[in-house]
Amino acid sequence: MIYSMTGFGKAVAVIADKKVIVEIKSLNSKQLDLNMRCAQQYRECEMEFRSMILKAVQRGKVDFTLTVETNQATEAPLFNKDVVMAYKKQIDDLYDELGFVHAGTTADSSALMLQLLLRLPDAISAKTAEAQEGEIDVVKHVVAQAIEALVEFRTQEGRSLYNVFSEKIANIRALLESVEPYEKERTEKIRQSLLDRLAQLPVDYDKNRFEQELIYYIEKLDINEEKHRLDNHLKYFMETMDANEENGAGKKLGFIVQEMGREINTLGSKSNQAEMQRIVVRMKDELEQIKEQVLNVL
Repeated sequence: MIYSMTGFGKAVAVIADKKVIVEIKSLNSKQLDLNMRCAQQYRECEMEFRSMILKAVQRGKVDFTLTVETNQATEAPLFNKDVVMAYKKQIDDLYDELGFVHAGTTADSSALMLQLLLRLPDAISAKTAEAQEGEIDVVKHVVAQAIEALVEFRTQEGRSLYNVFSEKIANIRALLESVEPYEKERTEKIRQSLLDRLAQLPVDYDKNRFEQELIYYIEKLDINEEKHRLDNHLKYFMETMDANEENGAGKKLGFIVQEMGREINTLGSKSNQAEMQRIVVRMKDELEQIKEQVLNVL
């Protein structure tokens, strides 16, 4: 069974006055590329979350987001009074050193000064509720549920890819079988074409030598070996999809597709007949569609 690298998983849990939302989405990638955004109160578990994800997804570009929604009362920001007072003192000291009139001597200037102070770094901080006892276990369970949903999504996408690949492989096999009648006809056409050309020459020729050279020439154009190898690659592709590969079959399928492409290209170079070349073009079209989709296989 094959799995897709494309997927999405989401899980939600309500803990006291907080709603914990975990979302994981993944796309295809040659390696594992994990990007994590985790709410501040659960940062201590980030490495454990990462380990859980790595074990389940193996490969792909993965975005993990853990957010917390709380009611307005707990979301109210806090003024860092000590920080604001320290800023105010430094400004007053600077005014004294420069000989300026102190700011904040009127109501309007005081309001402007306060606005300035509250814009400075760390003057305001959002209130972050600390994780309560037992809460971490619930959050871990939510993360596990999101990962499970992602894996299920990847499994469903994998089934769709399996059906697409099976259809394309069957099409290539049917096209390969359709080459045979033209192949037999081609040999006779080559022989007759050479005889016609020799008949136009005003010289005699050694018929035995002609037959020997003809055999050598036809052997160079023989495609039985390529057909046999391509058929083996088609079978191996299906066997690999059906196998229960623990580490995923995506890379192996990609290698098999490359080998299939080589054999089809060789068939095209040896097919000096229009009908056979048209069949080869159709094979290439089917294979190109497999190449595009095999990049999504885990």
